Amino acid sequence: MQPPAPIRAHEDQVIAAWIDRNGHLNLAYYLVIFDRATDAVLDLLGIGAAYTEASGHSLFVVETHTLYERELAQGARVRVESRILGADAKRLHLAHAMRRAEDDARAALLEAVVLHVDLATRRAVPFPLAQAATLAEMAQAHAVLPPWPGIGRAIAMTGGTMTKR
Repeated sequence: MQPPAPIRAHEDQVIAAWIDRNGHLNLAYYLVIFDRATDAVLDLLGIGAAYTEASGHSLFVVETHTLYERELAQGARVRVESRILGADAKRLHLAHAMRRAEDDARAALLEAVVLHVDLATRRAVPFPLAQAATLAEMAQAHAVLPPWPGIGRAIAMTGGTMTKR
């Protein structure tokens, strides 16, 4: 399995209920869109809702980093491009870039680590061999793409000093 890279598995539109007092998409709803994209990617990789139903295993997000780059107004159409950055026996590292449909400008970037979990024990377990092979193949395919700016970025204040209180 080698879908086009990056994966284009989700599109959405900003609705009125998602607009905050500043007149733009509230940060929580960027995450809703990214969560929908994650579900679509997991389905494509064979580890989504049907996999959970059949196996009793699922994926839990354990860490995220979101970079908000452009405002989105009500009615804005967006598409999310996704990449598999890495995988090991129990974890998947992925990234999503949200782009405005109108001009292809990147509006936000989300990087996440998800953990493969047995729902009966609520403990991390290794991926089955077939799913592990698919994840490794996708990570290898995406590794040759030019890196997205912001991946691996740490949160820090630069260019100034902070005082302790």
